[in-house]
Amino acid sequence: MFSPAQEQQIYRTSRYLLGLLQPRLDRACRLQVRTWLAEALEQGAFVSEAEEIHTIPNFIVQLEVACLIHRELGLNVHSILAVLLYIPFSAGRISPNEIKSVCGEEVLRLLQLLVRTSELYMRKETISSENFHNLLISMAEDMRVVLIIIAYRLYLLRHASMIRRAEDRKELASEVSFLYAPIAHRLGLYKIKGEMEDLCLMYLQPKIYGFITRKLRETKDARDAYIAEFIRIVRETLLRDLQDVSFEMKGRVKSVSSISNKLKKLPFEDIYDVFAIRIIVDVPPERERQVCWQIYSIVTDMYRPNPERLKDWISIPKSNGYESLHTTVLGPENRWVEVQIRSKRMDAIAEQGVAAHWRYKGIRSEGGLDDFLASVREALETVRDDATGEEEKRQTLESSLLTLKAQEIYVFTPKGEIMKLPQGATLLDFAFTIHSRVGARAISGKVNGKNVSLRHQLKNGDNVEILTSPQQSPKPGWLSIVVSPKAKAKIRQLLRAEEEAGIGVAKEMIQRRIKNRKLPFDEAAFIRITLRKGYKTLSDFYRDLTHSKVDVQEFLNLYEQELAAVSLIEAQPSIGSARSAEDFTYQESESESNQINTSEVLILDRGLTGVAYSLAQCCRPLYGDEVFGLVTTRGIKVHRMNCPNAPDMFAHSPHKIICAKWNGESGSSQVASIEVVGRDELSIATNITSLIRKESGVKLRSYSIQSKDGLFHGSFVLYVERREALTVLIKKIRSASGVKHAELASRL
Repeated sequence: MFSPAQEQQIYRTSRYLLGLLQPRLDRACRLQVRTWLAEALEQGAFVSEAEEIHTIPNFIVQLEVACLIHRELGLNVHSILAVLLYIPFSAGRISPNEIKSVCGEEVLRLLQLLVRTSELYMRKETISSENFHNLLISMAEDMRVVLIIIAYRLYLLRHASMIRRAEDRKELASEVSFLYAPIAHRLGLYKIKGEMEDLCLMYLQPKIYGFITRKLRETKDARDAYIAEFIRIVRETLLRDLQDVSFEMKGRVKSVSSISNKLKKLPFEDIYDVFAIRIIVDVPPERERQVCWQIYSIVTDMYRPNPERLKDWISIPKSNGYESLHTTVLGPENRWVEVQIRSKRMDAIAEQGVAAHWRYKGIRSEGGLDDFLASVREALETVRDDATGEEEKRQTLESSLLTLKAQEIYVFTPKGEIMKLPQGATLLDFAFTIHSRVGARAISGKVNGKNVSLRHQLKNGDNVEILTSPQQSPKPGWLSIVVSPKAKAKIRQLLRAEEEAGIGVAKEMIQRRIKNRKLPFDEAAFIRITLRKGYKTLSDFYRDLTHSKVDVQEFLNLYEQELAAVSLIEAQPSIGSARSAEDFTYQESESESNQINTSEVLILDRGLTGVAYSLAQCCRPLYGDEVFGLVTTRGIKVHRMNCPNAPDMFAHSPHKIICAKWNGESGSSQVASIEVVGRDELSIATNITSLIRKESGVKLRSYSIQSKDGLFHGSFVLYVERREALTVLIKKIRSASGVKHAELASRL
């Protein structure tokens, strides 16, 4: 079954894993796991279609991946068991109850999540979706599942030469480049991410990879000598000038994939920072910034820096905690060298991944999901600092990776497309995400082949189908079903449109019924009837008419009686009495004239009194604001001091500026306007002015009344000493007989 070399490999790997598991599992559990693996191997459970693609037996792959997740990712016993038992468990050779009783619930949960997540790969068309990254992470729920999948792909990529067909090697490299390298980037697994990108480039763009590696190989001796000489010169200078500081220096060449990205803009010879030098100082935290800048000063005195390439993340660290001082200097032979200066503490954090170059090099933020990944990355990075022993480190890591709760879920359409929805989204949310017309006509749906209602809450990976009906229409209750703002906004819009359409139909219907009675349509008479029926607006009346809450026959009878009464009044000879509110004349009493301070509301400089002024519309000043006047051809415009146009006025028209201030102290009067709509009757105007006269602290300054179609529109401008008095007055006017509407229009 296995070649001698493979048997040797299995022996070495098994011994390594046994050494890991023996201190942490009891003897019965170890024996049962070994029995399961032996039986699965004998029964051919590890033989699959994958072995037709590559020449590595699946059993060896599982053993090597189990080692990899421990050595390179720091995962512990539960994860190792999940990897070893994944194939026999997914093939049904081991039951969930057996796993639970022997290995515990944690291993069972990991296995079930691995099986569920692996089902995504049955949908080849979805892997190219931009949302697939997040779907994978969301479905995994436990970040250890994501790390195991990354490790599995990394192992295959490292041994891609064992894959028989070039097409399959390219497919693997494309998948890793698109999906797993960015996820490793976001998790702070920078070494793995860099290795993945280099290997992907080798299989996807072999000519570019070969060109870069050949160039690097051709110049390796000279490059190594150059870096060594650069380090020697700088080290000697630092040892001389910084005798009390311990430091080390490292030299390196950027990765092949990093150089490839730079080649898109520059030829190889012109790439700035193929060379990179790192200077790491060992000083207490309180001296870090001072010493780093001191080294920067020394290096830039030796070599000319490029000021555009200075990156100071020491004075202001990145939001993810990265601290370092970067510059690029023109070294010997006119070659650009990147120099990174940091403390030992900063370097440890950066090497562990807190720096999160995914923010600095390309992967854009994705809200709450990235916040969680940042916390996972932090857990990965702080294990080394917070735990003392290797076992404690791994236990800390395991516990920190248990649960992933993203802010979104990802589901499939019937065509296999991935849709992103907020957590808690329902079937109706999904319908409106597809299209507003689908949402408006949705009646139910199917999730994973089962019939469900519009209220059904969706989960990651659900297959969702919407059933519609042309007779369906949005309901007000739908607003309590959906959770996405987009769906709520669309439902409100559709409900408003439906209501407006219903009002139009109701209006047309009532006018047609009036016409059928051979009656003319008199809007004033119509409005008077609706007012008597208690409706404040015609829209309210039409809305009730739409919902059959109006006795149409009774309304038409009242309307016909109103027309008859109007005809009788019009037929009577005029006796000179004023019936319209327009005929109202207000007579001010002598005692009333001294009731309130009605002096000039605004005082202008230069002794100007009685001058026409108006308030500017650009800033709409109110009583009490700091103001100034601007002389114009139409009189004086009063502006706020903080008017957005004030700086321009003072700069270009200072000769037109005059001082202005509001008259009086805090107790002086302000000016306000009340707009009133009501029946066109003389008594209403009389009642309103009577209310104004009786209200203490309020005085009528001016008024205007217009009548049309049986309604009057009045504007009453008042002097007001107390805001409370104005509020009370408006309430009294609203309750007056015949008044339909009253509100404070504005302060003048």
